[in-house]
Amino acid sequence: MSEPKAMITLTPSAASHVQNFLAKRGKGVGLRLGVKTSGCSGLAYKLEYADAVNAEDVIFDSNGVKVVVDPKSLPYLDGTELDFTKEGLNEGFKFRNPNVKDECGCGESFNV
Repeated sequence: MSEPKAMITLTPSAASHVQNFLAKRGKGVGLRLGVKTSGCSGLAYKLEYADAVNAEDVIFDSNGVKVVVDPKSLPYLDGTELDFTKEGLNEGFKFRNPNVKDECGCGESFNV
């Protein structure tokens, strides 16, 4: 029996934001997602624009955007949907991660 393939997706809003930014930036192959040890709950998201893909990276194509993830971060991000939201004067990326068991009060870190 084969294991189900991991999945990370972008909403149309997030994909559009990334595509527009990459076009303005003039370079980049996609969006790199990862996790790092940080904060009061243990893990924090890393989000940056990817200029290159490493041999060990896992790549997802979601709404026309390549999402690049290192293999160590993938178990923590599997099933995550990344959205870009605007709420009043605030706008930014929002992670919807089904693996999160608890988040810190400030929303900067999480644990699984």
